[in-house]
Amino acid sequence: MNQQLNQKASSYINQLCMEIPERCVGSEGNRRAADFLESYLQSFNFETYKPSFECVDWRGGKATLQVDGEDFSVMVSPYSREGKVSAPLVTLSSAEELKQVEGEGKVILLKGEIAREQLLPKNFPFLNLPEHKEIIDLLESGIAKAVICATSYNPEMAGGVYPFPLIEDGDFVLPSVYMTEREGERLASHEGKDVLLEVEATRQSAKGCNVVARKGKGSIPKVVFCAHLDSKQGTPGAIDNAAGLVTLLLFAELLKDYQGALSVEIVAINGEDYYSNPGEALYMKELQNSSESIILGVNIDGAGYIKGDTAVSVYDCSAVVKELISRLINKTPGVIQGEPWYQGDHALFIQNRIPAMGITSERMKDVIAVSHTPEDIPDLVDCNKLVTVAVFLFNFMQELNKTGTRGQVPCPKN
Repeated sequence: MNQQLNQKASSYINQLCMEIPERCVGSEGNRRAADFLESYLQSFNFETYKPSFECVDWRGGKATLQVDGEDFSVMVSPYSREGKVSAPLVTLSSAEELKQVEGEGKVILLKGEIAREQLLPKNFPFLNLPEHKEIIDLLESGIAKAVICATSYNPEMAGGVYPFPLIEDGDFVLPSVYMTEREGERLASHEGKDVLLEVEATRQSAKGCNVVARKGKGSIPKVVFCAHLDSKQGTPGAIDNAAGLVTLLLFAELLKDYQGALSVEIVAINGEDYYSNPGEALYMKELQNSSESIILGVNIDGAGYIKGDTAVSVYDCSAVVKELISRLINKTPGVIQGEPWYQGDHALFIQNRIPAMGITSERMKDVIAVSHTPEDIPDLVDCNKLVTVAVFLFNFMQELNKTGTRGQVPCPKN
């Protein structure tokens, strides 16, 4: 059985990463991936639906930057507007310096301290940092015609991308590009001179969707299993997060004839790597408006890396569920108790005071180093590990059903 699942896992991951082009939100590849998942989930006797949302399908082209006939290497910021700008260069390294810019219509170079971490998008639904909002408001107030960002390496914020885009926001109104710190230093020496910047990009209105599959309905307490559907542009997104989707499909097949007392919901959430997290925001509303009791939310992200074990972490679980998970970890070779991490969709459950489990790879630093890059390819995924996780989750559901009401922790309503 495990060998058959392994072969299916290999086929699934190649279809999601190689046969279907990029799974970025709003794209044709993203819609094809959603249909692919729904078709298989239905074949495993799940009832499915695909709640939709509005989004932007963005395509970036080339960007060119010249000062005094000298060329500089720049990349188009994801979701940037197109534009052709000629204006004086102003270099800034803090919000205070930005406040002191006089006049309008500058090309602003952000470098140093102000460019250490990505700016939260204007309409990011889960967090608002006033200092980020202030920077964006100032840039959009008229002082800037375009923005150039010189950034370093920040894997916790931007995966393995170097340099990383400081601005990744489909609601930002200015053309934006980014470059390395070294290139930024070279450009900064031309302070006050006219910059010629040209950005090729297109934004189109589009639709995306989550994929939700269920067994059991109504007032029956349920367990939710999720993984994010989307990937960044320019990456096959194998570890991040086709591996999670494949694990859900393997798990769903094991549950094909499931008739346990607890309801099961499998969700491919669409938008974890997208600037405004639309699928997460949509599913959050469903969690908040639902009358159903949720025992646990399980998120799979970054699992199956070829090196190291699979790491399982738990959040606010009952003693019964903790003991059950610990017992299964001890019985499952290659699965260990992992450290807490919050940069994934299990945070949706935690924020709603729902117990959660996160499943990822022990070598998370290695996973982060390749995520969001062209190097995130199927060769980095050990399909045996995905099978192990699917079987682990199947055994967990079997055992959880045996606990009866002792394992049930209803979802508290806000």
